[in-house]
Amino acid sequence: MTRQLIALTLLICCAASSPAADKPNIKPNIVVMLVDDMGVMDTSVPFLTNEAGQAKRYPLNDYYRTPNMERLAERGIRFNNFCAMSVCSPTRISIMTGQNAARHRTTNWINPDKDNAGPLGPRDWNWQGLKTGDVTLAALMKSGGYRTIHVGKGHFGPRNSEGAEPLNLGFDVNVGGASIGAPASYYGQQNYGNVGGKVKQQSPAAVPGLKKYEGTDTFLTDALTTEALAHVSQAVQSQQPFFLYFPQYAVHGPFNSDPRFAEHYKDSGRPPAAQAFATLIEGMDKSLGDVMKRLEELGVAENTLFVFLGDNGSDAPLGHQHAVACAAPLRGKKGSHYEGGMRVPFIASWVKPNSANPLQQRLPIASGMIQSQQAAVQDLFPTLLRLADVAIPASHKVDGLRLDKLLLGQPDQARPETFLMHYPHAPHRSDYWTSYRDGNWKVIYHYFPSEVSNGSHYQLFDLKKDPFEQSDLASTQPEELKRMMSSLAAALADHHAVYPVAENGQPLKPLVP
Repeated sequence: MTRQLIALTLLICCAASSPAADKPNIKPNIVVMLVDDMGVMDTSVPFLTNEAGQAKRYPLNDYYRTPNMERLAERGIRFNNFCAMSVCSPTRISIMTGQNAARHRTTNWINPDKDNAGPLGPRDWNWQGLKTGDVTLAALMKSGGYRTIHVGKGHFGPRNSEGAEPLNLGFDVNVGGASIGAPASYYGQQNYGNVGGKVKQQSPAAVPGLKKYEGTDTFLTDALTTEALAHVSQAVQSQQPFFLYFPQYAVHGPFNSDPRFAEHYKDSGRPPAAQAFATLIEGMDKSLGDVMKRLEELGVAENTLFVFLGDNGSDAPLGHQHAVACAAPLRGKKGSHYEGGMRVPFIASWVKPNSANPLQQRLPIASGMIQSQQAAVQDLFPTLLRLADVAIPASHKVDGLRLDKLLLGQPDQARPETFLMHYPHAPHRSDYWTSYRDGNWKVIYHYFPSEVSNGSHYQLFDLKKDPFEQSDLASTQPEELKRMMSSLAAALADHHAVYPVAENGQPLKPLVP
């Protein structure tokens, strides 16, 4: 047999083994699983690294049990420096729009029933969130032929607004999505907060769309997973590519213990709330495994990209919000200006890697690697749309950058390593602040100096030498502080950000020293 014939035979065999081989224009299925309030340390998967760039375990990695995250990480690539906004609604709208929160102006979590700008917060912030006709990831995916499925927490707009209903934002299916940011209850016996049986009064935080599970022992995470799997199965049966956006209510409070996993933590020595939080983590991980298993059973695992991430830093009940505690060794937690408030787990993988699959050849994601270059939630928008071969309207401003090269496990020298986090609101773990990262440096501007900022407007950290933010260099590195503050102010101006206001109602822009 000639060398050319051998090569041709091998090519034919490889093509025949690939589910996408006979359909060259087939689109990949895409799953985005977003976990509420899960920080980068709330997992048995080690995301942080040592000086050699190798995974380094910390005590929290040995406390949590996430075997399915471990499987996904082995098959794909995880980022140890992936940033989200410090609270939930801003991140969710950034994923849907590809814009930084400073630009889309939903800079705080959305209170369903009242404008929660804060006493001195900007009056023209985007409390209404998304609305019908906005350019969204879901709407663009739908225009590209995808079945768009929303299962879980929405929180895109306040009660009775257009954004409260994901069907108005480009989704074909919505199960469980509404204006609420947290469930009334995870327990089916409590009807997830809906009136009926022993539940005499409807909770404003009741989870909608799960009537068939009310009054049963079905935990909320499991009910949502069952619904997600049913809708994915329907899409596969109809031979339509699907975009499953699966934003878990877990692991947001209330910290209702999942009885399936409580035994694993009862002797941990940690407080009951922290044990309950751990059961929510493990239940979320079971959900991940259930989705992966179903995709394999349906025969679409090779053609499905799975993206797993958190929406903000950890809210584990394990210590003070500004201490090295719930995200140890990182400092801070959800809502704070420290890295523990913004660093989230991020894993991307083909559900069943196969280098011969034509779809995977479009984006050959590295396996078992850790990517240390900085990236952020708004980067998903251009990355997923490019993979799906869906155009972004020229009139829509996108802040996100494609992750393609980083997903290959390579450095992207053309990519700026910057991240802007703008929170012109109060009250929360930290009030009225903006942070800006540029490479190893991070500056935080406090619009109203307080005890949290040691009476100063400024905090400055060198994250390479001081990754856990223990040494404030604002007073000893004046030139670096001025450079970083100039960049922060310029970034806010470029994003057309809104600002806190003084007592006279005038906007307060950052002061560059």
